[in-house]
Amino acid sequence: MFVIRLYEGEVLHEEIERLAAQEGIQRAYCVAVGGARGESRLIVGPRDAEESPVTPMTTLLEEVHEVAGVGTIFPGTEGTPVLHMHLAAGRERSTITGCIRKGVITWRVLEIVIQEITGSPATRKMDEGLGLALLAPNG
Repeated sequence: MFVIRLYEGEVLHEEIERLAAQEGIQRAYCVAVGGARGESRLIVGPRDAEESPVTPMTTLLEEVHEVAGVGTIFPGTEGTPVLHMHLAAGRERSTITGCIRKGVITWRVLEIVIQEITGSPATRKMDEGLGLALLAPNG
């Protein structure tokens, strides 16, 4: 179990993947709670549900948001740990939910808890048709 704190300006997925590589974490699940700066970006869906490969839509958080997210870490095609996390970002009465890969930037603090998974062969493998690295539970 790893408990970390991200500081102002740190990019969520970059810091978690850096820690995972540094600590030798290949497989894990994690949760995040805290704040995201207004310059943060989320992937908020495919442009067209029937299109292959998928063309992602991205949105910009224009102001600071409260955030909560959950994700998994599994080795990618090059064997390095890759985080896949979806995050809900709320401000006042509206919430945006999406994938963090385009860059969620810490506002003041993000708290992260990572629980390592052992005994699993799961990896991420590229699905050329979709253009996405998908979880392969059996490796």
